[in-house]
Amino acid sequence: MFFLSEIEHALMLPPHLLNLPIDDAIKGELDSLFLDKVIGELGLCVSVYDIRSIEGGFVFPNDGASTYTVKFRLVMFRPFVGEVISAKLKESTKDGLRLSIGFFDDIYVPVPLLTSPNHSEPNPAYKLCLDGVVWYWEYDGANYPIDGEDEIRFRVHNISYPPIPLDQDIVSGENDSQQKESKPFAPMVVTGALDDDGLGPISWWV
Repeated sequence: MFFLSEIEHALMLPPHLLNLPIDDAIKGELDSLFLDKVIGELGLCVSVYDIRSIEGGFVFPNDGASTYTVKFRLVMFRPFVGEVISAKLKESTKDGLRLSIGFFDDIYVPVPLLTSPNHSEPNPAYKLCLDGVVWYWEYDGANYPIDGEDEIRFRVHNISYPPIPLDQDIVSGENDSQQKESKPFAPMVVTGALDDDGLGPISWWV
């Protein structure tokens, strides 16, 4: 789930940080640049692990700051396909589930990857999302809900890094004056599956 990735980066250090020890100043700038950011194919940065080397410190023409070449390691969140992870329910709609592990919320379980057979029921009192439904697994004459009470075990089915959109899409309602924004762009999306024994709410299996 977590990996160390080594990166080399040309870092321009603002002059107001030069009164700090160079390691501390560069560590702070790396945190602001990379922490909680997704790097394509590497995953989500959760921490700057260490700084391996710092070279340079040159002031180039027309620059008002010194530039350093820094090699450092990042702790990256990048689950692997087939890994089983525990999460909490964030949203439940007719399209499936959205799960969260606290620091990462873009985990989706589409309907075809839910435990089968299943069905959903509308629930206006459901607080996790406006169009909320509750999904039920049908087994041995009983209905087992995915209601957000328990942790949910899911298997990683796929990880994708969608390209950054050039424009924010707008979805029109029944009349042109009623418009709403599409869901926020997610630079990394994990697709999960509940379609196997032992997956789903923990209470199903204890």
